[in-house]
Formats: sequence, C-alpha cells, structure tokens
Amino acid sequence: MRLRAMEKIDDSHETERSLGTPAKRLIWVDATILLAQQASKVETQPVEPRATPEQKTAGQASAPTLADFAWLEGGWRGEWGPRTAEQVWLAPKAGETLGIFRLVENDKTLVIEIFTLVEKSGGVDFFFRHFTPQLVPWEKSDATTLHLSRLDGTKFEFENPVNGIPKRAILTRLDADTYVARSEIVPDSGETQVIEITYHRQKPAPDKTNAGSAAHRKKP
Repeated sequence: MRLRAMEKIDDSHETERSLGTPAKRLIWVDATILLAQQASKVETQPVEPRATPEQKTAGQASAPTLADFAWLEGGWRGEWGPRTAEQVWLAPKAGETLGIFRLVENDKTLVIEIFTLVEKSGGVDFFFRHFTPQLVPWEKSDATTLHLSRLDGTKFEFENPVNGIPKRAILTRLDADTYVARSEIVPDSGETQVIEITYHRQKPAPDKTNAGSAAHRKKP
C-alpha cells in the first residue's frame, strides 16, 4: 500500500480513484500505518483470536462501567522507538472519561489525539479522533468507535465493528503505575501492524512556590 505523509487529504474524485476505495475511510489508515512503519522497533506480530463478550470472567456478573477505568486518571508517558508518547486522563464524570494524547519526535509534534470512554447501558465505548497541532482533524468522518468486548480485571479489550483501522485496542494493566497499550491495525490489504507502548504513571511535579517558601522559612 502506498503511504503518504501526514497532511490534509484532498477529497476529490481523483483522490478516490488513486486510493481505490473511498478516501473518507482511508484517512486514518494512511496516517496511522505511516506512523506504525516509521517506528524502528515495531514488528509485524500474529493477531490473537478475537475475543467475545462471553469470555468475561465468571465473577463479573454486571456490565462494565467507567469505575473499571478509574485507575487511568492522571498523566502517563511512554517511549515508542525514538518518539515520546504522552497521555492525560481525567477522572470519570457525567458518564464519560476524557483523555488526550500527544506523540513527539525531535521536538516536533506528530499527532494529537482526543478520546473518550463513554458508559452505556451495555458497557463502555471508546471514541477517538486525531488532529494536527493546529487542531485540523485527520478524519473527515465521525470519530472512530470501538466497543468493549472483554474485561478480566487487568486486561481491557476493545473491538472495531466497522473496519480494521484499528481492529482492536487493548489496555493491559501491569501494576498501579504501568500499563501497555496495544493497537492492532488490519488494513483491507497488506500485513497486520501491531503497535505497543508501555506507559508509566507520571508523578505530579512538586509545587515550586511552596518549596521555595519552605526553603526560606526560619527554623523555630
């Protein structure tokens, strides 16, 4: 598949003929696979068999809620080859959890992502969109939507019912301050791409104002 640089994509009929399928659907494909192929340590890996809601643990009788994702609150940082990935998640509130993502390489922002986890009667859905630093959206259609298909306490698996861009997004919690984000991209043609980033919780920076005041405070 011919890959193109991340830029504003022309929606003309000429573009659609060159892509072979509607450009509307391939905007995310081109940009995401471009990033995947740029990573120096990313390798093609076999895709695990599809999980189904029935694979939930027997002890989980009720439907998943946002409370299952409360541990995400805070700042996270990971390395993806020469790139730095940063995430910030807000606490669940009013039926949703909001997060932002930034990917930086050599002091240049490659992409910004805004995502939400939204609680519904049947479980939790994962929505996200990608933007340039000027907040020009990559996607020209609606946000990408994935449904939570499996939750076993430390592993949260979402699946895309529409296409393979991405097909799955999996969050695996290793401990209180570490988790792995895995994205499986399955294009209509070509090899499956797997992206994995290990995130570490970022501790809040010390309050410099209070620290300075304490330094100048007289001892009793």
